[in-house]
Amino acid sequence: MSVNSIPVSWLVIGFAGQAMFSGRFLVQWIASERRRKSIIPVLFWWLSLAGGLLLLSYAILRRDPVIIVGQSAGLVVYIRNLILIRRENGDLQGAGPDDPDGAK
Repeated sequence: MSVNSIPVSWLVIGFAGQAMFSGRFLVQWIASERRRKSIIPVLFWWLSLAGGLLLLSYAILRRDPVIIVGQSAGLVVYIRNLILIRRENGDLQGAGPDDPDGAK
């Protein structure tokens, strides 16, 4: 399948997924710099999940088994981390009153 045969809407989905997936590292870096220690904010996991789902959708369209397997495995990790955060805090929104960066 060539790029010319991919509908523009699917290219947008693929690029949006990649942007979210890449953006999570920026979120993590900024949060760590603010705290002056390495942390992973809840938003990191939400961006990972959203970006991973979009990239998985794109990979399925492209019928790319390597990306399909890679993104599917990642989704399990992202969902599990969000479950663990919710169990610990009961909060998946991000920042609490004492946590301006949303780091958990």
